Amino acid sequence: MKCEDINKSISFYTQVLDFEVLNPKDEFPYKLLIREGARLDLSSIDGGVASCVYIEVENVDTLFARFIERGLDVSGSEGVHGGPLDQTWGMREFYVTDTDDNTLRFGHPIE
Repeated sequence: MKCEDINKSISFYTQVLDFEVLNPKDEFPYKLLIREGARLDLSSIDGGVASCVYIEVENVDTLFARFIERGLDVSGSEGVHGGPLDQTWGMREFYVTDTDDNTLRFGHPIE
């Protein structure tokens, strides 16, 4: 994921979205983050276009509630950016846009 301010992005991902930094002591502006087996690579090396990542989880409703408790602001958001929704393609999803306009799509299959 591209980011302008890697420290701001790391704070968002670790404090709000519950990721862990795998290489915290590495001073290079490229960090590896992990959450329940899902890995994200953050880079502030060349800036650029925002990315989109899909992360399949066990329960989007529980996860969304946790993110709200940690400070995720969805005020003024609509659709999947405002909370979990059942999609016609068989997934229950919500989307989060980070501080650099990258989109993370969290979902689980509808039973």
